[in-house]
Amino acid sequence: MSLKSTNKIETNIYELEVEASAEEFESAVQTAYQKAKNKINVPGFRKGKAPRKMIEKLYGESCFYDDAVNAMVPFVVGKAIDEAGIEVVDRPEIDVTALSKDTGVSFKVKCIAKPEVEISDYKGIEVEKTVKTITDEDVDNQLKSMQERNGRLITIEDRAVENGDTVVIDFEGFMDGKAFDGGKEDGFSLKIGSGQFIPGFEEQIVGKSTGEDFTINVTFPENYQMEELAGKPAEFKIKLHEIKATELPELDDDFAKDTSEFDTLDELKADLKKKLEDNAAKNAEAAAENAVYDKVIEKMNAEIPQVMFEHKIDDMVRDFEMRLSQQGLDLPMYLSFTGMDEAAFRDTFKDQAEKTVKLRLALEQIAKLENIEVTDEQVMEELKKMSENYKVPLNQLMNMVSPTALKSDMLVTEASKFVKDNAVIK
Repeated sequence: MSLKSTNKIETNIYELEVEASAEEFESAVQTAYQKAKNKINVPGFRKGKAPRKMIEKLYGESCFYDDAVNAMVPFVVGKAIDEAGIEVVDRPEIDVTALSKDTGVSFKVKCIAKPEVEISDYKGIEVEKTVKTITDEDVDNQLKSMQERNGRLITIEDRAVENGDTVVIDFEGFMDGKAFDGGKEDGFSLKIGSGQFIPGFEEQIVGKSTGEDFTINVTFPENYQMEELAGKPAEFKIKLHEIKATELPELDDDFAKDTSEFDTLDELKADLKKKLEDNAAKNAEAAAENAVYDKVIEKMNAEIPQVMFEHKIDDMVRDFEMRLSQQGLDLPMYLSFTGMDEAAFRDTFKDQAEKTVKLRLALEQIAKLENIEVTDEQVMEELKKMSENYKVPLNQLMNMVSPTALKSDMLVTEASKFVKDNAVIK
């Protein structure tokens, strides 16, 4: 393999001209033949025993060329990119520009590279830390939340539906007078004001009474997941079976005994205040750290390829899907519930993805400028800790976690500590 040229054709975009010799190509063709021969039938030969020249004569001299080139690409292109000193951030675009058994294979490789980053004045960053003062009202709100969690639903028969009630309904949706798929449910429990249904649905149940039959009219959101319903008006026929309201327990010493380890309401309040104060201190610390990171990003200059942001959004979507699966849900179901399409859903991660990418690039550059190092021994120690924490054998974990990627993550962590340690938090 030889790298013939490296040309920067745009910001962060390079084009490489790469050649593989006739000998390298012949070796790849022979390997392709060895892999394929057991699947090829040639009259007069047992399966897998036909000589390569016989197969090439029967199917054409180039019959193994595609497989050979595909097998060569990862090694040849990867080696060329390393030789060019380019750190790519996306899959390269590869074109075969010439191919011959006599002269070998020529490739044109288009790469998107990690951007060059400039940053300065990242030491001594000044931010203010403000710790929220916890008031009696804050404690009362916590008590109210506990009270609501420990309430019980009771059936209401002497009034109409109010916001916050839970109703049991049958419903069926119609569009242009015809029922549509997924629009019918019997005995459905719905908390009014929860926003579980599309806008306008729950509000029109308020004021209705048990046993009442009625019709409501709504319009599906423009970005609703089911395209055949998006932006269109619909009519729902409703049967209201039951109204339920939450009956709250009294806030007294008995409540404290029943819901906590304390014997009196005053002790419970004191504990809630202490926890709120501790949480306020942690939140203030986190906010100050985020403010430091925001200023680090402000001090960075780089032209970042859009694909880096898209890849980070991909990662965040995958993480979200994993959390959904742990709840027995999947992404299409979630999008249906929320009325979002996939593009709108991905857009919810845009700001955080951009911040994450920018901050990592800044911290990587700071690690270089400050000569921060992580040794192989430190990486191995971290792998051992991960093995113990996740109860995964070390050899198995090392097949799952790239030591190189882990080392990069550890460098970023050390750089973030450096920035925080050198910040002035008032």
